[in-house]
Amino acid sequence: MAEKSYDPSEVFAHAAKIPPRVFAAPQRYIQGAGVLENTGHYVKSLMRVNRAGILASKRGLSSQAAQVAESLTAQSIESVAAEFNGECSRLEIEMQSAALLEQQIDFLIAVGGGKVVDAGKCIAHRLEVPVVVVPTLASTDAPCSALSVVYTPEGSTDYVEFFRQNPEMVIVDTDVVASGSERFLVAGMGDAMATWFEARVCLNNPNARNMLGALPTLASYAIGQTCAHALFEHGEVAAESVRQNRNNESVDRIVEANTLLSGLGFESGGLALAHAVAVSFPAIEVVHDNYLHGEMVAMGTMIQLAMEQSDDAERVAKFFARVGLPIHFGQLSLALSQRGHLDRLIEATLQRAIAHHMPMPVNAESLRRAIDDAHRLGRAVAAEVGDERYRQLHK
Repeated sequence: MAEKSYDPSEVFAHAAKIPPRVFAAPQRYIQGAGVLENTGHYVKSLMRVNRAGILASKRGLSSQAAQVAESLTAQSIESVAAEFNGECSRLEIEMQSAALLEQQIDFLIAVGGGKVVDAGKCIAHRLEVPVVVVPTLASTDAPCSALSVVYTPEGSTDYVEFFRQNPEMVIVDTDVVASGSERFLVAGMGDAMATWFEARVCLNNPNARNMLGALPTLASYAIGQTCAHALFEHGEVAAESVRQNRNNESVDRIVEANTLLSGLGFESGGLALAHAVAVSFPAIEVVHDNYLHGEMVAMGTMIQLAMEQSDDAERVAKFFARVGLPIHFGQLSLALSQRGHLDRLIEATLQRAIAHHMPMPVNAESLRRAIDDAHRLGRAVAAEVGDERYRQLHK
């Protein structure tokens, strides 16, 4: 099997004077209502394969993964099921890799939420086979990327694993997403909204690097901007539609924004303070146990915009309030008076290199001030707009 991972920054380390600008993407991205039943056809059109591994949860194996298996059979592609046990941990990855190695599969299909997708990419890398990602939620921008977040068996972040190439194919059935959880879709909007603001920071900072260890491209910035515009225009209608399990044009736009636009934008555009804060929040147990990644990113975006003293801060806060994302610390079960929690968040954030992609110094004092400013803005917006959507999603 292949080695665990590699460092993408080493690929471009030879460029001592001017690092190159690099853009990455999946070989194919397919999205639409009912596309799941054509998975076998899409696979056959791109790859010469005969035997697939299908990774999914126990529930997924009896629903969407079963539909995928049926479509493969129709194209004379054999498949073997692998039941995901719930955590994208090193132990789970190694166990699944060893079992699937004996099955001699030509490629792997990962069907499910973010942790199934991340585990699938890790397993396919070890088996040195292509991976097809079939996300059943639009809650993160992970499906299109060439990286995975690996967790401890207890659910804490362990490390990030990078791969030499992006998934061979990403297939998103909007009917499946529309029949799912509104909270997950809204959390995906929180993750996606950060894309433009972080890409904007990185594009204007000659010292910033994207997730490929290279300079960001104009294309990734433009994608991030389009992502934000789609969220502002269609986010509220899409959330209401998924609440009623209806698929429509707004759902389609938001699924693409959350999955493709945000995925391409963050990987090739780069990350900054919003994600540095977001990935530090799980150090606080009450946040780790009760909130989704995209909800943490929403608060991280508020803090980044506060530090920038951006004119966009109030507009973003009002959008978050209308769709039900957290906009102040009380909505993450925290209080600014909890100095221990706040100190832990600040310490963890400052240790992350992406926090320092900002155009101003990021230190304990400036970060504490930005947190306070973001919290106060969020409280004011919640009083003006209301917090009904947030309370409905978190009851």
